[in-house]
Amino acid sequence: MLNLVVAACGASGAPYTRRLLQALRAAEARDVAVSVVMSPTAREVWSHECGGDVRDLGFPLYDHRDFHAPFASGSSDTQAMVVIPCSMGTLARIAHGISQDLIGRAADVMLKERRKLVLVTRETPLSLIHIENMRAVTLAGGVVMPASPSFYGKKETVEDLLDSVVGRVLDHLGVPVDRGPRWGEP
Repeated sequence: MLNLVVAACGASGAPYTRRLLQALRAAEARDVAVSVVMSPTAREVWSHECGGDVRDLGFPLYDHRDFHAPFASGSSDTQAMVVIPCSMGTLARIAHGISQDLIGRAADVMLKERRKLVLVTRETPLSLIHIENMRAVTLAGGVVMPASPSFYGKKETVEDLLDSVVGRVLDHLGVPVDRGPRWGEP
């Protein structure tokens, strides 16, 4: 059973979060348990970009201040975490071990316990500060994965583009979900 935390920050990119959660809903039957935590701004962005409420997807949703969540401790059996989208502010706090909320604390736990941490950043252009923070997270064992969709496979819809990023995230998490053709496949 893969115990996974999906976190969302206030950067634009809520459709990525939604597509990932939809893919994980399909994967739940294949031994993936998902917990969700969102910053207050992420909930606002979700409402604006996706409409509705993330709770409609049926995953446990933890408050961003809930330090009693199981994944706030290294003794939990949570094996992986993805922050999608990851704002530059959240990236900076993770890079410097500032655990002011549940997202930062859970990411800190992933790094200190040498577990999988994937940060799907959503910002352009990047300043040197952003790049240095990405470097720090990478050196600490995290994976920084900018939300850069691929165009091979002749993507036809926005969902296809979202899926090209979500598929890469799922690959890094070790979740086997078919999200379309890979390079070199028809």
